[in-house]
Amino acid sequence: MGVGEAILLGLVQGLTEFLPISSSAHLAIVGQLIGSEDPGAAFTAIIQLGTETAVLLYFRHDIVRIVRAWWAALRGSLGTTWRARLGAPVGEPADHDALMAWFIVLGSLPIIVFGVLFQHAIEQKFRNLWLIVVTLAVFGLLLGWADKVGVKRRGLEEMTGRNAVQFGLWQSLALVPGVSRSGGTITGGLLMGYTREAAARYSFLLAIPAVFGSGLFELAKQTGSSCPTAGSAGFGATLVATLVAFVVGYLVIIVFLKIVSTFSYKPFVYYRLGLAALVALLLLTHVLHPDVAVPTSC
Repeated sequence: MGVGEAILLGLVQGLTEFLPISSSAHLAIVGQLIGSEDPGAAFTAIIQLGTETAVLLYFRHDIVRIVRAWWAALRGSLGTTWRARLGAPVGEPADHDALMAWFIVLGSLPIIVFGVLFQHAIEQKFRNLWLIVVTLAVFGLLLGWADKVGVKRRGLEEMTGRNAVQFGLWQSLALVPGVSRSGGTITGGLLMGYTREAAARYSFLLAIPAVFGSGLFELAKQTGSSCPTAGSAGFGATLVATLVAFVVGYLVIIVFLKIVSTFSYKPFVYYRLGLAALVALLLLTHVLHPDVAVPTSC
């Protein structure tokens, strides 16, 4: 992979990670179109560290406040209040911040469990482009339906432990490219009655442990492997793609949060359906091939 290709894939990652259109699907499609094949799950997981660092920067004040409240709760400063109320809506700011940390932990468990159980399928079978066509279309329609029927009244201050697990289950669907991590989480949030902005903000916070966990795991695995699955990209190209994804991703967060507080998700639904139709056409005309061909250096 050359520097130009790395910049393009980093740009694709940054533009699509936070929008409900699936960054992993776009990387698989664009990777083939530029002649680099699907860059693979390992490359995807590593450059997602760039976009997730953008989340840390944008939400730094919220994260610091949540971590401080959580640490105070662990030290007993808040007593047993948060334990007793873990399954109930919370109103007080201090309690809410401490509970939010636990909600993020609870919501992260499903994707960890399913990620371990289906690791091989995630890296190979789930990246089939015909499957991506189906998930782009089906979950696009589901997002549009959720946006239409959701009451959009609940804020994050009304979060419960049960909702956190439900959010986590929706997020875990993004292990299949084409679903979209933010799209799945936001769809679930809308169906639970949360506002567009609340669902989007929580999807960003919930993604932090999952993305950093998978990205650092893949980075360690690639570093210690004699036959890395992201080997043809090279360290330099992967670093360039990660840096580009960070810069572009930060700008996308700013714009996206402003958009969702005002407009519906219809444009994203139409885009997903259009992309699914285009990829299906390219597959039928053999411009793209359906099966993943993860590059290796061996």
